[in-house]
Amino acid sequence: MKITERQTGLLERIVQEYIGSAKPIGSQLVETKHHFGICPATIRIEMQKLTEAGYLRQPHTSAGRVPTDKGYRFFVNNLLEKGINDFENIPEIQKIVEREREDTVKFIWRLAKFLSDASSELATVYLFEKDCFWREGWEEVLLKPEFNEKNLVVNFTNLLENFEEKAANLKLIPGIRIYIGRENPFPKAREFSIISSKCCLPEEGEAIFTLLGPKRMDYDKNISLINSLTKLLEGL
Repeated sequence: MKITERQTGLLERIVQEYIGSAKPIGSQLVETKHHFGICPATIRIEMQKLTEAGYLRQPHTSAGRVPTDKGYRFFVNNLLEKGINDFENIPEIQKIVEREREDTVKFIWRLAKFLSDASSELATVYLFEKDCFWREGWEEVLLKPEFNEKNLVVNFTNLLENFEEKAANLKLIPGIRIYIGRENPFPKAREFSIISSKCCLPEEGEAIFTLLGPKRMDYDKNISLINSLTKLLEGL
């Protein structure tokens, strides 16, 4: 099913609202907050069509809708088609480069810490030449409501361990790679997303910068963050 322009706009708003609230999104909220110019009954019909097409799902009979992997993928593809904006806090990245460039370990750690703080996700950096793996943001990402379910904490821990073990063997080409839910090449990772980029640093060699977190991550901000960091580092 090819969705209409109105359904596309509706799906984008639902994804954005769910990313911000972590709560199922109902037709009344969409109508009140986004002023589509159509009544809640029509919005419900459109949401039902998006559900039948696999872009949304309804967790409970009386609940609103939440995005599926297909819905997130559609949202992300639209972001990429529109073009990736520069991250708003590039000067902070430049400060790290200027202050810590001579100390590789501190330089990479500061970059990982910045990625984590800016995204509120778990950030990792892997240097091929040194076979070293940095990770930052574990405590903050676990505060997200998804991790109230203990089994997701276990699965996320396994995902990080699998990623760390196999980072050196990942066949990444330069540029951003985004894995959503079941797209992930790791077991028990269907509730999570990965945004990863490989770049070549002048002195440290090839590196992989990655953000890992729940599927309900801020893709717009995180994609621009990883993209801007990669462009800046490759321009050193």
